[in-house]
Amino acid sequence: MSTIKIHDKQFKLSIPQEDIEKEIIRVSEAINRDYKGKRPILLGVLNGCFMFASKLMQHLTIECEISFVKLSSYQGTATTGVIKEVIGLSESLTGRDVIIVEDIVDTGLTMQRMMESLGTREPASIEIASLFLKPERLQVPVNVKYSAFTIPDRFIVGYGLDYDGLGRNLPNIYDVVE
Repeated sequence: MSTIKIHDKQFKLSIPQEDIEKEIIRVSEAINRDYKGKRPILLGVLNGCFMFASKLMQHLTIECEISFVKLSSYQGTATTGVIKEVIGLSESLTGRDVIIVEDIVDTGLTMQRMMESLGTREPASIEIASLFLKPERLQVPVNVKYSAFTIPDRFIVGYGLDYDGLGRNLPNIYDVVE
């Protein structure tokens, strides 16, 4: 499908599944190299990260664990700026290497809040792996060590990302048509 409709908006195909998965393999190879001999815990940010986290885990050859938290800062196509922790983390992070797995880093506010919160749990290290990064939108400095795609400021859906709850199941990425 080259164009789709979700709710009241049209979206056009932007990144096919094959290209997405090729970049996820590249990210997983970097993590495998950087964490060889270590056992990091991947911390997925729900809901959007589930497809990225799943594919990433399939290509990690290092020993690792995964857990999930749920944070929210979006409403429709715009960030609200208010971040809510819905489901918390129960695992101990003391002395652990943590890799936050995020679908998209937009303003950086969610990642800043997460880094501050996780830092109080005394991890050995914290890094970010994001499927998408929008550097033009960053409001706070955030170091995304592992990024599959750097994209301009546009609203996208698919591969775990949604528009008001729909579109997460799409295997490709679609850009909103203005």
